[in-house]
Amino acid sequence: MFAIPGKQAVSMTSAAASQIAKLMAKDGHKGLRIGVKKGGCAGMEYTMDYVSDIDPLDETVEVDGARVMIAPMAQMFLFGTEIDYETSLLESGFKFRNPNVTEACGCGESIKFEGM
Repeated sequence: MFAIPGKQAVSMTSAAASQIAKLMAKDGHKGLRIGVKKGGCAGMEYTMDYVSDIDPLDETVEVDGARVMIAPMAQMFLFGTEIDYETSLLESGFKFRNPNVTEACGCGESIKFEGM
């Protein structure tokens, strides 16, 4: 929907691709579907769900055996985002580096976009 020829909607670091591929293989999922929904202290939150079937309306990005689908309503908010997977002493999880975010809460779980 919001594609630029020759450029994927989102990118993944090798750590994120490895983790997503591992999660897909574990339970036979087709991929990870990402989106955004209203909520959180800054107004919007990321969503992530395993998918068993690929929705033809989703934007699909595949990197090194990892597959991410982007919900149609989230494509304009996520275009240009880099997905990473970070592990620290206290936590491990996916991180989104999204150039479209204008504000984020202190915990990093909630985001805001221009005009929202």
